[in-house]
Amino acid sequence: MALDTLLEKVKANLILSHTVDDELLQLYITAAVRYAESYQHISAGYYGENEMTPTTEQAVIMLASHFYESRDGSTGGFFADSVQAGRQVWETVNLLLRLDRDWKV
Repeated sequence: MALDTLLEKVKANLILSHTVDDELLQLYITAAVRYAESYQHISAGYYGENEMTPTTEQAVIMLASHFYESRDGSTGGFFADSVQAGRQVWETVNLLLRLDRDWKV
């Protein structure tokens, strides 16, 4: 899956219809994809040429959305009133990524 196809899915998740932040969102998507590749023990750039499973794609969408909503360094976005929200996002993302992890020793 090309990384740019994730942009529309992240924007839908964030309920964004404007294009003002597309460049910023693309940076967050790239960071989320790199995190997924690292966490899953696969080579950098793998998802630039290979399709993501639905669970990995959902993790990337969630993480990129979290980066966008938390860009000020807080737990951010709709969850600013919950101190545990930031941690819960990371736990959920890691659980999703674990399903496709390459368990090398």
